[in-house]
Amino acid sequence: MKGKIETLLNERILVLDGAMGTSIQSYGLTAEDYHGARFKDHSQDLMGNNDLLSITRPDLIREIHRDFLEAGADIIETNTFNSTSISQADYNTQHLVHEINFSAAKLAKEVAQEFTEKDPQKPRFVAGSLGPTNRTASISPDVNNPGFRSVCFDDLVAAYTEQTLALVEAGVDLLLVETIFDTLNAKAALFAIQSIPACGEIPLMVSATITDASGRTLSGQTTEAFLISVSHAPITSIGLNCALGAAQLRPYLQVLADKAPYFVSVHPNAGLPNEFGNYDQSPEQMADQIEEFLKEGMINIVGGCCGTTPAHIERMSNLAKKYSPRHLHQLV
Repeated sequence: MKGKIETLLNERILVLDGAMGTSIQSYGLTAEDYHGARFKDHSQDLMGNNDLLSITRPDLIREIHRDFLEAGADIIETNTFNSTSISQADYNTQHLVHEINFSAAKLAKEVAQEFTEKDPQKPRFVAGSLGPTNRTASISPDVNNPGFRSVCFDDLVAAYTEQTLALVEAGVDLLLVETIFDTLNAKAALFAIQSIPACGEIPLMVSATITDASGRTLSGQTTEAFLISVSHAPITSIGLNCALGAAQLRPYLQVLADKAPYFVSVHPNAGLPNEFGNYDQSPEQMADQIEEFLKEGMINIVGGCCGTTPAHIERMSNLAKKYSPRHLHQLV
């Protein structure tokens, strides 16, 4: 699979899907959707545990995947952004981690295969999404105790190993360690992935988050420092996503385009959030900003993060057809 995807990345720009969370929110779900019959007596409120919907509302998750594929996405992400035991502990559902990841990946694979069979000239792929967890290994959550950590490296490795094994078992085509705000967390994910022999032939995508105009991750690294920190891993693509819109990400994306010996990805938010936390950037506005990246040959994979809908992805998909991908030989 690695060879096939790398060949495609040299030939054309691949399109990643948009925001799973934004899509889920658009359905106006209730507690019943999250609990279902199976978890109606669960000890905690499950509202907001979007990853659990792969079990309680698989029809809805299938529909979201289908909408993004119909919009032109080449790669869809599994609904597993918070599917580690660390993150699921907030809902007392950590014992369901294998089932959540396996179910999510199977759903995505079924829909992707359906589209590939319709048009074999445009194969569709599934990226297993590994989010950053809700803990940080580099920064203390207690301002009065800078040395305190709420999670350790070994805990993160164990959690990511469990998640990755389930995703691989279900047959994901890529692994995506994304929205990285703490490089030490990401290193734990990469360590876990490298410890699993079956991951050797699975393309690995890595994507960091620049938190604000400082141009740094939450744990304080510049884009170049982040690149250097993860370059020990067998990375297929490196990129940026979330926190900022396309226009704000441009200078940091340029660093990767200039210096990364890997394919480059970007999936920004639909602009910056308004005072209510919503994203107002239209598909047309976002596409105009993305087109600047395409014109300059900066990227190989493009998609959307918070606020992006199938309409945003459709615009990107139509644009991507007009431009050539960034070529690795430019770095030689």
